Amino acid sequence: MLKKIVNGISAGILISIGGSVFLACDNKYVGASFFTVALLCICYKGYSLFTGKVGYLPEKHGKEEFSVLLLGLLGNTIGTVILGYAVAYAVPGIKETALTICNAKLGQEFLQTLIRGCLCGVLMYLAVSIFRDHKTPLAIIFCIPVFILSGFEHSIADIFYFAASGIVSLKAFAFLMTVVLGNSIGAILLCAMTLCMKEKKKEE
Repeated sequence: MLKKIVNGISAGILISIGGSVFLACDNKYVGASFFTVALLCICYKGYSLFTGKVGYLPEKHGKEEFSVLLLGLLGNTIGTVILGYAVAYAVPGIKETALTICNAKLGQEFLQTLIRGCLCGVLMYLAVSIFRDHKTPLAIIFCIPVFILSGFEHSIADIFYFAASGIVSLKAFAFLMTVVLGNSIGAILLCAMTLCMKEKKKEE
């Protein structure tokens, strides 16, 4: 159990570093490109990132998989919250930027947030599955900037942004839970569709 949580914390720390460089860059295209360092390191080190694992539930959905997923999410949250407050203290400019971004996020309607979360989930599943199946980082290098520049919502990154902003409220919690739901739906649906296509090919 402890190992699963620590793996999640490690992933949360790396996502926080990716979020930090995005917030620190004046040019959003540069920031989005450098954010990829987070998922690249997570995949190569084998750390547990919720958005990278939830899509595989249609393939494997036993107790062990749910345990890894939920304890990983707990670890992700711990890592991003701690780093969020630490970075905001160490680099005050990042806190100001995070506050502006998070206030804008809270202005979204539920369905808007859910759709943005779903589309991010699709891209995260593609990035991780292509890395795993074909041993190439290319999907990560392209999918991460795409979801950031498109305005899609990544639940773990958003937890970091809200921690860095200092916003703590029921509305913020509801927003984050909506993003978690959206990420899960998007990733799981794409994985399920992929499995169906594979089964159809086998039958043919």
